Amino acid sequence: MSATPSSPLPPFDAADPLGLDDLLTDEDRAVRDTVRRWAADRVLPHIAGWYERGELPGIRDLARELGSLGALGMSLTGYGCAGASAVQYGLACLELEAADSGIRSLVSVQGSLAMYAIHRFGSEEQKQHWLPRMATGEVIGCFGLTEPDHGSDPAGMRTHARRDGSDWVLSGRKMWITNGSVAGVAVVWAATDDGVRGFVVPTDTPGFAAPEIHHKWSLRASVTSELVLDDVRLPADAALPEVRGLRGPLSCLSHARYGIVWGSMGAARASFEAALEYARTREQFGKPIGGFQLTQAKLADMAVELHKGILLAHHLGLRMDAGRLRPEQVSFGKLNNVREAIEICRTSRTILGANGISLEYPVMRHATNLESVLTYEGTVEMHQLVLGKALTGLDAFR
Repeated sequence: MSATPSSPLPPFDAADPLGLDDLLTDEDRAVRDTVRRWAADRVLPHIAGWYERGELPGIRDLARELGSLGALGMSLTGYGCAGASAVQYGLACLELEAADSGIRSLVSVQGSLAMYAIHRFGSEEQKQHWLPRMATGEVIGCFGLTEPDHGSDPAGMRTHARRDGSDWVLSGRKMWITNGSVAGVAVVWAATDDGVRGFVVPTDTPGFAAPEIHHKWSLRASVTSELVLDDVRLPADAALPEVRGLRGPLSCLSHARYGIVWGSMGAARASFEAALEYARTREQFGKPIGGFQLTQAKLADMAVELHKGILLAHHLGLRMDAGRLRPEQVSFGKLNNVREAIEICRTSRTILGANGISLEYPVMRHATNLESVLTYEGTVEMHQLVLGKALTGLDAFR
């Protein structure tokens, strides 16, 4: 027989219908609430204007503030990094992307790509030189892998590095690089006679340029650049010594994709909350539209997918903290959560009607941002094939 409850059930919480907050520790909640307050104070009052103008003013100040919160490289240990859990890092990503995907991208590229590459594959000298300043936001980093002609197939990269005496000389181009034109250091991946290598490139090195990309309809409040390397000469110790081949950049991408699993649910939550509040107050045919069956069906379906996605992200975070998270499981999370987040944004837009396209509401901004999130760090098709190979044991990439 089931036990009789000794106390009344807690009330239903529309903001947390599954009671997922019970899964968090006090420290988890403190991290989440700190990042949420920062985003509410420093991003939300300005983000619509930044997005409309296609700019992220004061990015260096924002980076330093995020560094003071411990949000840069927060799941890394040592070298001034916070050493937070994977779950706490995920919660931070969710809160940042609830403000805007561009802000979460700034943090993800800094911590999960540039800093992670140096932390995992760099020499002790590289770590000591770069990581403490990157953790505080004094130095912004970027990560150069994608090229104009090679996105999903990095093995075909044309950027190359050749030996010239003891030096390395890098030439090539990278494309769609977040933080590129404001970065003080770039982690650049290049083909060599010894396979793909990573290089730590100070951006003031002669021959390096990072023109900003404009005319974007997505991630408008984010710095996106091209990297141009024209015979960039680097000393021998600029190469990351602890990795050869694509295993290096792909492991960095897996770490960053984990943050997207959480972050996409932040964009979905913000859109859902806007639609729910609108449905409670917008009146048509004599009553709030939330009182009509079709609107309630939309809200119920969105709530189910939103909180399933957060539960999935939390599960993957626990696996990462336990050292048991596989890249295929990260693909599972990114494929599901970004796809569902876009659908939540689109459905939220239908509830808001014409108001859904206005920047007075966050819904269309999140929807257009997520179109980029859907593609970068692995398209839908690539993650489907990763899972397909894991399920069948058959490689369908070629």
